[in-house]
Amino acid sequence: MTLLITIAAFVVALGCLIIVHEFGHYAVARACGVKVLRFSLGFGKPLWTRQLGRDATEWVIAAFPLGGYVKMLDEREGQVAPAELPRAFNRQSVWRRFAIVVAGPAANFLLAIVLYWALFIHGVPGIKPVISEPPEGTPAYTTGFKAGDTLVRIDDEPVATWQDARWILLQRAVQKVIVTIEVRGAAGNIDWRKLDLSVLTAADLDSDYLRPLGLMRQPPKLKPVIGELVSGGAAQRAGLKTGDEIIAIDGQRITFWDEVVKTVRAEPGTSLAVEVRRGGTSQPVIAVTPEVVVEGGRKIGRIGAAPQVDPAVLSGMIVEVRYGPAESLVKALHKTWDTSVFSLKMLGKMLTGDISLKNLSGPITIADYAGQSAQNGAASYLLFLALISISLGVLNLLPIPLLDGGHLMYYTIEIFKGRPISERAIEIGQQVGMALLFTLMAFALYNDITRLVSG
Repeated sequence: MTLLITIAAFVVALGCLIIVHEFGHYAVARACGVKVLRFSLGFGKPLWTRQLGRDATEWVIAAFPLGGYVKMLDEREGQVAPAELPRAFNRQSVWRRFAIVVAGPAANFLLAIVLYWALFIHGVPGIKPVISEPPEGTPAYTTGFKAGDTLVRIDDEPVATWQDARWILLQRAVQKVIVTIEVRGAAGNIDWRKLDLSVLTAADLDSDYLRPLGLMRQPPKLKPVIGELVSGGAAQRAGLKTGDEIIAIDGQRITFWDEVVKTVRAEPGTSLAVEVRRGGTSQPVIAVTPEVVVEGGRKIGRIGAAPQVDPAVLSGMIVEVRYGPAESLVKALHKTWDTSVFSLKMLGKMLTGDISLKNLSGPITIADYAGQSAQNGAASYLLFLALISISLGVLNLLPIPLLDGGHLMYYTIEIFKGRPISERAIEIGQQVGMALLFTLMAFALYNDITRLVSG
């Protein structure tokens, strides 16, 4: 069932983003008087075709869904009747061609703004930014953070949810700066703490970058009762079952689930003596050996078990953030701009080697995120859709031949030169662009497979 949800969520997201992007090109082309011959969702063999409108535009759903295109009347792609020459794309002014091409990415940014605006008005659920006790030796421990501290503000930006905190700190971590964090203690006292983010390495940024800092979300106080087991995981292989209550590990009494997690993480590859109560009856000690997993460059233990969730406990950790229509629009514009600029910075850091190429994600990872967000509810899925729409817009604006940004680069040169660049230069550019895109796709797919294999 989960696989079906993942596939459906990915297909819907991909189809929506491609249609919005290509419709941007289509709408502006029509507004500029250019004849559109085909609007295709996907590449390759057409699976469904209809001709609509006075220009008999072909609307196509094709076999290979990872993309789409709008085909316009153009003398470079075939003979054009003399009466229709004014409607050919290549006969338009450079400014009109520029507008038609930039309309695709612009449509993706506009979609993100609309989605964020609607979500901010409706209300976006989030987790309260309360931290747990920082481990000894971490920067958060050294600077005086305590269990129960609520993050209120990071530098000049307010923090409403744990997601806000993660996003702001990630942006600062890439810049390797010292941040000032305003916190409200468990007793209600307000304090300010400095946190040096330059200690984070590229490997830290590949995983949970807050853990090396010692900033971890305060977990809910759940009973140590197993809710779900990973098929084939260490816990299932050892004989643990859903509904088992873990009462002790290696003789140490267990009261809450976070104690199970802490113990297991600290003992990768070590056999643990787990005492459980099943159906109210104590069972013989079960030996469980946590699997060794590498996270953030260090080995941790994992047994493949999740706790039984108490909705009443979780509800106390959730906060809903909402704004009025005008403020929501400002927040949506700010969020879209921030995410776009940060995406470009991350790409730049990858090129300079400051950030690992492991951060590139391909279709498998995106599909996984689509499925997870869909299962978390409509708001989560729409937030995912907005983020991917921005990513698609930014990607298409990169000055790489074959992408929209490559065409915009040609038109910019044409504006300054006063004439189009040569067909030979365009041909060479397409070959270079194809090589770059295939290289990026190969890295992204390799990362996907690595994540899939490593779990």
